[in-house]
Amino acid sequence: MKFIETPIKDLWIIEPLVFEDDRGYFFESFHQASFKKYTGLNTQFVQDNESKSSKGVLRGLHFQQGEHAQAKLVRVLEGEVQDVVVDLRKDSPTFGQTFSLVISAQNRLQMFVPRGFAHSFLVLSTTAVFSYKCDNFYNKESESGIRYSCEHLNINWLLPQSDLILSEKDKVLPFFDAHKHYDFAI
Repeated sequence: MKFIETPIKDLWIIEPLVFEDDRGYFFESFHQASFKKYTGLNTQFVQDNESKSSKGVLRGLHFQQGEHAQAKLVRVLEGEVQDVVVDLRKDSPTFGQTFSLVISAQNRLQMFVPRGFAHSFLVLSTTAVFSYKCDNFYNKESESGIRYSCEHLNINWLLPQSDLILSEKDKVLPFFDAHKHYDFAI
């Protein structure tokens, strides 16, 4: 595995070493000891989630607050997505900054999103199967989010706004507030 640092502390891109032959391919999608060695993080995953979505579906920007905050290791099993995160860690020098990466079944990249980030993805292919590991269990009362169209964040979505499909809940999320204290147990 290749661990690639991003400009945002603790946000990592992971590129697997793929072994291919005429039978197909094999790769390790996660290796705890390597993850800890290269990132310096000791994250223990407790829940795996998977979703399937159509082209134009935008999910997010979501996060869980307080003691239910989650770190995630995200990847795409089928199709292609634009994965976007926002650093909400108030004491971070990159607070309020965004990072975007195209992740696909073909490039097999993964992104490790630490606690204290809002996370979103936009489906770029006809359909996509999105999978992610979490280091904390989902808690409905702790869920929160930020509106995808927040001008302050200036996210360059890779599809026109007229092509985006959002849940009713995501359409009315609050805008990012640089003066707000986002609560995370980090």
